[in-house]
Amino acid sequence: MTPTARTIRPRSRPSVGSVLAEVSDSSRSLNTVDLAVLSDLTQDGLNQFKETWAALSASRRRALMERLVELSEERIDVYFRRIFQWALEDADPWVRAKAIDGLWEVEDVLLIGPFIRLLQSDPAAEVRAAAAQSLGRFLLLGELEEMDQALAAGVEAALQAAYANSAEEVSVRRRVLEALAYSASPNVPALIQQAYEDEDPDMRLSAVFAMGRSADTRWGEIVLQELSSDDPAMRYEAARASGELELAEAVPELIRMLDQDDVDLRNIAVWSLGRIGGPAARRALEACCDSDDPDLADAAEEALEELAFMSGDDQLPGLLWFDLHDADD
Repeated sequence: MTPTARTIRPRSRPSVGSVLAEVSDSSRSLNTVDLAVLSDLTQDGLNQFKETWAALSASRRRALMERLVELSEERIDVYFRRIFQWALEDADPWVRAKAIDGLWEVEDVLLIGPFIRLLQSDPAAEVRAAAAQSLGRFLLLGELEEMDQALAAGVEAALQAAYANSAEEVSVRRRVLEALAYSASPNVPALIQQAYEDEDPDMRLSAVFAMGRSADTRWGEIVLQELSSDDPAMRYEAARASGELELAEAVPELIRMLDQDDVDLRNIAVWSLGRIGGPAARRALEACCDSDDPDLADAAEEALEELAFMSGDDQLPGLLWFDLHDADD
């Protein structure tokens, strides 16, 4: 007798209400809750979210916000903008700053006003710093002429004023400087130079970061010098800037960094070698692909893909790309 085939029905998607009920259960790990259901909420769904949020403990709110930001970075099919934008007004400064992080890829100019307001008047330095970082994204859009120039001018004016405020905390001013690095305004190089000469080591780090972001090769000599700094944090920023400025002279030192025990320093050296390119950089990255360290091997493979793309060979499969280019050496 032939058994009767059973129809397999797909598991139904949970409702917003049921997911929020799970969120309210503090015994449940948020990693096991299908938070993707909260993507692209309707106004009614957002109202339900607000009601649930009001009943959560402060620690649960933070955990929820952090998980939503993580999901938005991990998956392209989720969109929590309405939640993040609403959370910009939360009483907890940590939540406000995290909400700004969650809006990182949103290029809607309607966010410019709220971000400028937070930069200018939020009582928490961490929120002002996060707002400055996000305004840098809009400043770049203006420089690329992908945004209304009047709006871009308003963004730059707000950033320039924040940086000129000597009473502002260093943690904020350094993020403002990093954002201003995108600007072609004639006073920005002087601001970067002054920051590099500042007594505060954090401001100096941001100055080197800004040098790389500026894409201005006038900073090459300083960046190359800082690759040999005694400070690992400064070496990291110099390595990053070397890649952004595509400094071929940095390749030997970056290759030496591949032997560092500091994973972050090693990974940024790999990234920069992929940006700079050239036969020596490529050979070093290929060698890293054979490493017993899977993280280093993965980083090297990604850097080689970047190198192939920058060389116009991004359509070639990896192994074929290596075979063809070996002949050039």
